[in-house]
Amino acid sequence: MQKLSALSPLHHHSRCLLYHAEAQTEFLLRSVEPDTCISSIKQCRTLQSLKSVHASMLRSHLHLNLFFSTNLVAQYASLGAMSYAYSLFSTSQSSDVFLWNVMIRGFVDNGLYRRSMLLYRKMRGLGIQPDNFTFPFVLKACGFLRNHEVGVIVHGNLIELGYESDVVVGNSLIAMYGKCERLDISWLVFDKMPERNIVSWSSMIGACAQNAHYEEGLSLFTRMLEEGIRPNRIVILNVMACVYRENQADDVCRVVIDSGFDLDESVQSAAMGMYARCGKIDIARRFFDGILEKDLVSWASMIEAYTQADLPLTALELFKQMLSQRIVLDSVTLLSVIRACSNLASFQQARFIHGFLIRSFFKTQIALETALIDLYVKCGSLVYARNIFDRMQERNIISWSTLISGYGIHGHGKEALYLFDQMKAIIKPDHIAFLAVLSACSHGGLIVEGWECFNSMSRDFKVTPRPEHYACMVDLLGRAGRLSEALDFIERMPARPDAGVWGALLGACRIHLNVELAEVAAKSLFELDAENPGRYVLLSNIYASSGKRNKAHRIRDLMKRRGVRKIAGHTIIEIKNKVYTFVAGDQSHPQTNLIYSELENVINRIRQEGYTPDLNFVLHDVEEETKEKMLYLHSEKLAIVFGLLNTGPDSVIRIRKNLRVCGDCHTATKFISKVTGREIIVRDAHRFHHFNEGTCSCGDYW
Repeated sequence: MQKLSALSPLHHHSRCLLYHAEAQTEFLLRSVEPDTCISSIKQCRTLQSLKSVHASMLRSHLHLNLFFSTNLVAQYASLGAMSYAYSLFSTSQSSDVFLWNVMIRGFVDNGLYRRSMLLYRKMRGLGIQPDNFTFPFVLKACGFLRNHEVGVIVHGNLIELGYESDVVVGNSLIAMYGKCERLDISWLVFDKMPERNIVSWSSMIGACAQNAHYEEGLSLFTRMLEEGIRPNRIVILNVMACVYRENQADDVCRVVIDSGFDLDESVQSAAMGMYARCGKIDIARRFFDGILEKDLVSWASMIEAYTQADLPLTALELFKQMLSQRIVLDSVTLLSVIRACSNLASFQQARFIHGFLIRSFFKTQIALETALIDLYVKCGSLVYARNIFDRMQERNIISWSTLISGYGIHGHGKEALYLFDQMKAIIKPDHIAFLAVLSACSHGGLIVEGWECFNSMSRDFKVTPRPEHYACMVDLLGRAGRLSEALDFIERMPARPDAGVWGALLGACRIHLNVELAEVAAKSLFELDAENPGRYVLLSNIYASSGKRNKAHRIRDLMKRRGVRKIAGHTIIEIKNKVYTFVAGDQSHPQTNLIYSELENVINRIRQEGYTPDLNFVLHDVEEETKEKMLYLHSEKLAIVFGLLNTGPDSVIRIRKNLRVCGDCHTATKFISKVTGREIIVRDAHRFHHFNEGTCSCGDYW
């Protein structure tokens, strides 16, 4: 093998060409005006060509000119070569604010927000005064990092230096506080601005949209029009993000047409999302179909629209069409696709999207890996979720919380606690992490551990408990039968209990059939959450199970008078990439006769093993024999039998129930797993149940 120092003829020829190019550049730079030198820098479109110009400047000592070197730093940054840019910046040791601004902007433009904030801090430490160009860059970094604390410090700095009246700085403050979920301060900045431009209005409307204050955003848009300010494209995009009713969407579209805007891809994509939020997915699709040259934004917007509309299969079909068009993907689109798979809870689709990411060598990102963990958790596979987690090069608080929550809803409370302890040694837990671990304790009946986690929030980590944390504790105590203790806990809450807290108590009353406390919880719920049908159904079921049929009927009548409709129960199973939906007593499937015949066989087999129907889960006044038949025809049982008929003897049966799994079906499924030797995974509205050899992972505690 040749030594590296021994050049091949081809290598030697290349080196000669490079040397010739650098010599020619050096000659040009020495003999031309400064404007031409700057032009040579800005014309470089590759790192190699810029390094060639830089080398020539070094030989001709032009790099000593601050103006030239600043332009070099800016061009390195524009090409994404931040290590070169910072190296050149560091060697200059200049206090020129323009050079510092160029470097800070370079970090921000390349997504290195923390580096930009550190550089700003260094700048201040050296006594270099920032100007009105510095602050917008630093505030943008604070906004992207949602770092409200640093944003407040920077706000104080700019007030000290007298830049609070600068319109560009003011616009940056509005956007920063909006992204940091401090809309109240965004409004204060906007209202106090002595001068506003179109960006000011756009930034304030965008802040309203980001914080889900849609009516305020729309009102501000109306006010803007009344003041005779003509909207631009960015304003229209932000306003469309505020629309959530069909009549509002039509009004905004009229403004767009009257203003003479071209319906370019970005506006049509925003219109798609707008009509999708209004529940008009057909109109959204018409906008999509009307785009002749569909780019990435168009496809991604329509996929997200179907995902938001809970049409995951259509979203995945559109994604596959997108792949056939050879559109270059980005992480935003892939996150929408993963969310669609999560909504579908399809293990097969999860494997497809995961395999696609691996085959396409898509750059690994924390957000994508975390979304995959969540996807596998929702598909019932903790093994795959943990494999992805263990292979992550970097983890954030969301990654940890996602897996902790996954262990919790799958009934592995001890593992969730162990993972939480590991996380605490690396990252300070936030309110989301505590919610995940408290939920895990609740599902696992870990009362002592749950109390310790709850008390440690404010004591050890200065995290103030939110209503959802209190709801978890009520759920934890209630499931364990400590209903009076749960009520006492609610009464001692520092804030007024919300619907989640009372809902947790009502759910516990259903488990333990405590009518008196159920009525207390329901009274508050009918005030706080009157449109939620689950509250009425739960109380009615408690009455019916306690033999109070008249009260149960009165609650059902109350639902009718208030126009609240019960959510119909159904169970979904996916076989060979096709989704099948069953309802109780379903007769719509081609295999109906075969399903019912096999169901009878299965029921006979599990009866011989000791299964006895629990008639408490039939809430109708009918004969016992009829009650048994009604139990047998529950959607869970039909879906499981369909899975037994149409999958291999060694495959796992995975079903998804949209409501809480029926107690009788839970018992029956344990027996079915025993007599058939099949593993059955059931995902209901609250958690996962893994049935195997006659037992369930929940330990009959759910």
